[in-house]
Amino acid sequence: MSQYLTRDGTPWVPMFLEEISETKCIGCGRCNKVCSHGVLGMKGLTEDGDECPIDDEDMERIVTTIVDKGKCVGCNACALVCGAKGAQTHTAAQV
Repeated sequence: MSQYLTRDGTPWVPMFLEEISETKCIGCGRCNKVCSHGVLGMKGLTEDGDECPIDDEDMERIVTTIVDKGKCVGCNACALVCGAKGAQTHTAAQV
């Protein structure tokens, strides 16, 4: 596990976003808005759970999805603002 120090010397461990549960996500989009690294995006789901465009007439609900996991810097901001606790899974950096 990689551990770093903040400016004041406090230990900090990056926690990288691994997964977002489509069943637990409430689609509020807060995590998507707070991420400035382009990791997240929004997608529509049909009643059967199939992915569809957000403007599709068959769309039942919107959820947040991971667009580019490799861009995650481990800041954990998305987890701090998540409106559906337990919807995101994060892991510490392994070096």
